[in-house]
Amino acid sequence: MKHEEYMQLAIELAAKGAGHVSPNPLVGAVIVKDGEVIGQGYHEKYGGLHAEKAALENCHKNPMDSTMYVTLEPCSHFGKQPPCALAIIEAGIKTVYIGSDDPNPKVSGKGMAMLKEAGIEIIPHFLKSRCDELNEIFFHYIKTKKPYISLKYAMSLDGKIATYTGNSQWITGSLARAHVHKMRNDYTAIMVGSETVLSDNPMLNCRLPEGGVNPIRIVCDSRLRIPMDSNLVKTANSISTIIATCSDHMKKISELQDAGCQVLRLANHDEHIDLRQLIDKLGKMSIDSILVEGGGTLNWALMEVGLVNHIKCYMGSKILGGSLSKSPIAGLGFTNVDNGPHVEIKNVERFQNDILIEADIFHERSL
Repeated sequence: MKHEEYMQLAIELAAKGAGHVSPNPLVGAVIVKDGEVIGQGYHEKYGGLHAEKAALENCHKNPMDSTMYVTLEPCSHFGKQPPCALAIIEAGIKTVYIGSDDPNPKVSGKGMAMLKEAGIEIIPHFLKSRCDELNEIFFHYIKTKKPYISLKYAMSLDGKIATYTGNSQWITGSLARAHVHKMRNDYTAIMVGSETVLSDNPMLNCRLPEGGVNPIRIVCDSRLRIPMDSNLVKTANSISTIIATCSDHMKKISELQDAGCQVLRLANHDEHIDLRQLIDKLGKMSIDSILVEGGGTLNWALMEVGLVNHIKCYMGSKILGGSLSKSPIAGLGFTNVDNGPHVEIKNVERFQNDILIEADIFHERSL
């Protein structure tokens, strides 16, 4: 195997931690000696062994004078686990290939410096772009302390998310819908508006064949219209559920809390919740990523204030038509074509007769 293949193996290992390590990064490590993989591991769960330590523990041969391939700079500080850089030094690793820099101020550059001081050869930025893709969420959160926000919606070929009657099931096929549940596993939280709750009565859980992790469910509900007999409220004791509101309806708030919901009271911004305040609060609650599955109103509200980082657009092989049919991003819209955010297409993937288009969003204020 070549160096690139060993690092690719580490990348594939790292991805297995998706949904389990938040707000930590996804990290994989592979140890090679005399052309043989003698140990491999990844960060499996928050608070568990880091990838480097896992790979060392899984070695079936002495790692002295071996080479390690790790997707992220090894940590150099004591946290829930001892420093990985120290473990690498003590194991007698000779060379370390590192994919991504760690922007965490507790680590940034310090892990590599510790290894160099111990006489270990460092090859930094190896397959960096591929390794960076693993941790877009972590990099955003560690730098901004705010969750990474992705809008997800399914639309027809003519850009509609529902007919004029409100019917939307189903615009995409079973494969595309199954893929959505993988994303729910990968994101810490899922967000909808009150209209989605009232019209669809969703569960917003993760339904993967192998199980998966349910995201924290967040409902933006300015006037506390969520029904007490909705699926979200009825299951709030088993799946974390947050209701964000600017209502002062204390009786309803008490009822929701008794049902197991956490209620966040926010500032009233033109009869709607202050979304910037909400996102700040969620970041302080260690929520590093949010998959937004709301309708056009919530999507526009987030887009208008520059909070959207990414879009996942599933395009189904349907034509809905109608000037009153619903669009994925509603509201007033931008005044002209050049006023909208810059969009960079990152990925296009096909699911039978449906297409997923993924794009990063760059708002002028963040450029």
